[in-house]
Amino acid sequence: MLVDYSLKMPKVVFGGEHALEQIEGLLKEELVQKVVLFTDKGILNAGLAEIPLAILKENGVDYTVISNIQVEPSYQQVQEFIDDFKQEKADFIIAIGGGSVMDTAKLASILTTDDYTVKDLLKDPLLAKKQVTSLLIPTTAGTGSEATPNSIVGVPEENLKVGIVNPEMIPDYVILDGRLIKNLPKKVASASAVDALCHAVECLTSKKANPISDTFALEALDLIMNNIVDACTNPEAMEAKNKLFLGAFYAGVAITSSGTTGVHALSYPLGGRYHIAHGVSNAILLMPVMRFNEPSIKDYLAKAYDRVIHDGDRTLSVNEKSHFMMSELERIVQVLEIPTSLKDFGVPEEDLEDLVASSMKVTRLLDNNLREITADDARNIYKEVL
Repeated sequence: MLVDYSLKMPKVVFGGEHALEQIEGLLKEELVQKVVLFTDKGILNAGLAEIPLAILKENGVDYTVISNIQVEPSYQQVQEFIDDFKQEKADFIIAIGGGSVMDTAKLASILTTDDYTVKDLLKDPLLAKKQVTSLLIPTTAGTGSEATPNSIVGVPEENLKVGIVNPEMIPDYVILDGRLIKNLPKKVASASAVDALCHAVECLTSKKANPISDTFALEALDLIMNNIVDACTNPEAMEAKNKLFLGAFYAGVAITSSGTTGVHALSYPLGGRYHIAHGVSNAILLMPVMRFNEPSIKDYLAKAYDRVIHDGDRTLSVNEKSHFMMSELERIVQVLEIPTSLKDFGVPEEDLEDLVASSMKVTRLLDNNLREITADDARNIYKEVL
């Protein structure tokens, strides 16, 4: 556990059944003149942006919508969105969507000048400073992007996804409104929720774990693991959905103070090369990486057992508690029917060495893993799922 640690969070987080209505007050408080709203076609078609757009209209606020953001875009595509954004001269950003939408908006908030580009931030992410106030409104209970200083972009020339990390990207405001996740399809809800589950367990077992990150990671695990199945499979389970929503946010907060580890490191090449959804690629690798890590993280999993398993037997040994938690993680992935093999995505075995080579470049996350993951280890882990 780290001796020195810190925490940076959004300035204000609004949550609850009518949290979206807080937008009106924010517009007045910030004296907003021009808004750019980042979203995607699916969000617009589902009507999830109707309330924010109505509030903008009712308050006479000039706005432009950028809605052609793809899932997991490349850094070149993100740069195109940002170039469009800069033309609008906006003084306030609203992002409504999943991780890709929010990550794009966060980059826009620090890239209004022509001094540097997204590509420049791949090399030196700390170049840019916050220039436009941002409000992030997640529509999945999963990515945690609304809490983090991270933006994930594809780097096609390396068949890899890369995280740009800059504390200036932490949003100023966040809204968590359960109405936005009520009708998520099970497939989308499950993949994003398992992403949040990975955030929580990885941050708890990271080399960078500390008292602050543990506080949020443990609470996130409690909320996620005890609500994820009901929230993803029962459209009417609003209490479970809201708890999962909050747990995903807490897991994102844990990332800002700790960091993800081997699961995310090995999943990045899967998204970059094969465009497998981020949550799905994490789910595929969760158990193989956890089995590899278990000898080094049993104490952490035992601590999680004591928090998460409310009626658990406290007399169990550390080994028994760790084993129970491993079984629970595996059960959740199975019940949610998330793929656990790369065969489902046509990944050929002959790509193994390319996957290993790409994953070894993700040192930002590999260095967080308590048990060192060598190239041979990565190879064996990938073999389990090929």
